[in-house]
This record gives sequence, structure tokens and C-alpha cells, in this order.
Amino acid sequence: MSNQEYFFDGLIGPTHNYAGLSFGNIASKLHGHEVANPRAAALQGLAKMKRVADLTGRQCLLPPLRRPRLEFLQSLGFKGSDAEVIDQAYRCRPELLAICYSASSMWTANAATVSPSADCDDGRLHFTPANLQSTLHRSIEAESTTHNLRAIFNSEELFCVHPPLPAQGLFADEGAANHTRFVGAGQSVGLEFFVFGMPSGSTGETPNKFPARQTQLASEAVARRHQLQADRVCFGQQNPEVIDAGVFHNDVIAVGHEDVLLCHSQAFLNQPELLDRLSLKFENLSGSSLQVIEFSESELPLQDAVSSYLFNSQLVTRKDGGISLICPVECEENRAAKECVAKVVEGRNRIDDVIFLDLRQSMNNGGGPACLRLRVVLDARQQEAMHAGVMLTESLYGKLTEWVGRHYRESLSQEDLRDPSLVGETWEAMEELSKILDLPSQVLLNQS
Repeated sequence: MSNQEYFFDGLIGPTHNYAGLSFGNIASKLHGHEVANPRAAALQGLAKMKRVADLTGRQCLLPPLRRPRLEFLQSLGFKGSDAEVIDQAYRCRPELLAICYSASSMWTANAATVSPSADCDDGRLHFTPANLQSTLHRSIEAESTTHNLRAIFNSEELFCVHPPLPAQGLFADEGAANHTRFVGAGQSVGLEFFVFGMPSGSTGETPNKFPARQTQLASEAVARRHQLQADRVCFGQQNPEVIDAGVFHNDVIAVGHEDVLLCHSQAFLNQPELLDRLSLKFENLSGSSLQVIEFSESELPLQDAVSSYLFNSQLVTRKDGGISLICPVECEENRAAKECVAKVVEGRNRIDDVIFLDLRQSMNNGGGPACLRLRVVLDARQQEAMHAGVMLTESLYGKLTEWVGRHYRESLSQEDLRDPSLVGETWEAMEELSKILDLPSQVLLNQS
């Protein structure tokens, strides 16, 4: 076994709901307080995982984090039994109850930034879990995500799971949603591309309407932690105008894989200069050219790019060596996006296939195919050392779909979060999931 890229998707949890908690995420706000379908959401996510597993043979999952986080509400002064705490929070501040029930850990592109061992000076695979401090409902994920990653990648000789960066505005970190790794054919060392929205200092350009969730200081800190040499790193800034248009993460406006970058012409600040610098670094490192596929505003208006999530599609290398583009069905339904997809597949590049998948439950909450996956490149020893229970097999897929059918509700409204029986339902489901994944229950029900 050589170095192989594995895809870790977030298993969508039983409390999937639409609370509209993510400021700057247009889809999240648009569908806020609608009735969600947790069962359909989880099955759609599993169907995507199964498709990628069939294509690549390298699909894994990360379990959902424990919800509700009642200790979060208790820390804010709500007291009494579980039912009393829930009732008090709902009557006083329903948005706080929604926060402690949020299933947003499903979007594992935000779980961490990952640097393969071939890129790192110490020869270990490095993870920095994202602190996600820009939004309250996601900031409570960081410690639990760290806990889970250390349980799955538990060899200190082979893996280094760092703690999250300080949960402070200067170091706001959103993980791999703002990080892409490029690697040449037959190469092991890659070029890691870090994209930030908030520059260091006080003179840079910044958005006016929505927050820039990734800071330059955070990106630089992660690169230092991961022991990446200067020739293996490139930094770039998001275009502030696209952040204000709803591009809250770079992966909403650009997606990269191996030696291919697919992006909008307005994705980055000073884009021509940045792409020249990125291409030159890639050529110097790999000896080959970076294939940049760029769509202009006239080909794909920014509004269509955001609503269709074309650039949040997932690129995967199939077993036969070709590359497939996995798009949400919204790209098929949007004329401009569909035409751009056709141009990609028919063009002179390595992407020769497109797959449209129904992920509407995730899309309505603001996350598409690329939001749902974390890319982890593993060498032969690391593949053996990783916890095998999270590898998606035919057997595991069958067990999980059956488990979802028994434990997940068909509908979940904001009013339903007030139901105290939902606590027992979700924790019972997580107890059973720990057995299915062969992870200790204290990992999935950890109190951190």
C-alpha cells in the first residue's frame, strides 16, 4: 500500500435541524426554522459515502458529536433536571437550546486541517482541530472533535493531533474548508494552499457585510505547527467581495484535488498574481503544471455559484485513475452551473465524469458535498494503525442505514427540541453507534 487519500465524511446526527445559526451562510439563514428530516439527512449522507466508497474504496466516517450539550446550558445558569433545563432555555432563549442541539459537526471539512506525513518535517501526519470560534454553535465542537480524532488516530509515533488554536478572534480557524493540498502525479510531497479572509495587521482589505471566518494568523500558525517548509506552503486571501456575497468559506468558491484547481474568477484577492504564484510553487515542487479551471462572472454569476454550490463539489480519483466531480443536484437544476459542469467534463483536463447527488437536507443547512468530507492522506503504516471501525464497508453501510431507520425521527422542528424525550433517544442511539463502530461509548458520549 502506498500513500492513499481517504475521505472522512461526517455521519449526520439524529438532531439535524434548521435553526439558521450561521451568520453569513445564506442557505442556513434562508431555511432557518423550517422542519428538517434527520432520517433523510443521514441516509442522503450515507448514500454519498457509499457512492465514493464504490468509486475509490477509501471512504471512512467520523461519528456525530454528542447532542444535546446540556452542560452548555447549565454553564449559562439554567438549573434543574434535564427536562427543566430544556424547558427554561426554550422559554428564555430558544436559540441557546438550538445551539446545544446543533448537528453541525456533520460538516467535517471544518473538523480540522490535515497535513500528510510526507509534507511534515517530523514524518508524522498532523491534525489541527478547528476552533470554529466565529460561531457559538460550532465553537463547542472543538474539544470533542479533538477527542474523537485522537481515538481514531491513536498512535503518537505516526499521528500528531494538536489541540485547537486559542479560541480568540486573532486565531479564528475553520479547518480544511480554507485549506487545499495539491500533489503531482507519482509524487508524495504536496503543496498546501492556505486561504484566509482576515489579513494580519490593520491595512488589508476586509469584508463589510459578513465576517471573515479564517485569519491569516491562524493559517500561518497551523503551517508552523505542522512543520511545513516554505516551499511546501502558499498563502492567499479570499476576495472580501465574495465573502459579502455569501462565500463564508473558500470551499464555497474553489475546490482542488491532486493537480487540479476549479475556481471562480473572483475567488481570491489579486487572483491573477496569486494563481501565478501558486502555479510556480507547484511546478517547482512537483515538476509538473497545475491545471487551473476558472469560470468568469459571465459564465457563472456569483449568485448562481453560491446557490448551486458548484465549487463545493467533491473531486475524487477513481480506482481506474480518472477523476469524478460529485455535485449536488442543485448544479443540475441551475442552468449556468450545469453548463459549467459540462464544460469541465468535456474540457482538456483530468476530470472526465460528473455525478449529481441529492444532499438537499445538508444543502438547506448550508453545506454541500465538499463540506461533508475531510481529506486524509495515509501511508501504509498509518492505514494499518487507523481505527478500522470507521472504514465504510458494505457491512457497515448496511448496519448504519438500519440504525438510522430505527433511531432517527422523520421530522424535527424547533418546537420539537423542547421535547425532553429527544435527549434519551439521541443518547441511546449514540450508545448503539459506539458498538457498531467499535469505539468505546465514552468516546462518542464524551463530556468535553
